[in-house]
Amino acid sequence: MTEVVLDLAVRDLTDADLAACGFAGSDLHLKQVARQLDRARDGEVDYLAVCTKTDLPVAIGGVDYVPHPGAGSLWQLAVHPALQSCGIGTVLIGAAEQRILARGLDRAEISVELSNPRAQALYERLGYVAYGEQLEAWDQQNPDGSITRYETTCAQLRKELRGGH
Repeated sequence: MTEVVLDLAVRDLTDADLAACGFAGSDLHLKQVARQLDRARDGEVDYLAVCTKTDLPVAIGGVDYVPHPGAGSLWQLAVHPALQSCGIGTVLIGAAEQRILARGLDRAEISVELSNPRAQALYERLGYVAYGEQLEAWDQQNPDGSITRYETTCAQLRKELRGGH
């Protein structure tokens, strides 16, 4: 077996990165990410990119400081499918937690669809604890370009962060 080592860096996602982020979702989703970058410029969110040595994003995700006072809410986490299960999601979440701590907060929140047990298992391995469930909904783009409303039940998880302040 050959081992491949990726040299990764985490930085803020930029508008210029969006063209390389098709792995994260549809055109509609990337337009929504672009709107979140406006919120990042206003200081309401952090939006991160995990990049390879070539500075291309292989994972992206945000921390929203508005929904849960006193906490950062991780959301829109995506890792390039070809690189899943390589620890990149763990790098992204760790960097997001550091951003939360840097704002003087000590709690992280995350929602995960009940139909995504793999992601929930990752979050739980990283110390997140489920405390409830909630119905969530958003618009999604279909292959034919039409938009439909998607509804799903999500587990709510949180983690108490230590250190950093």
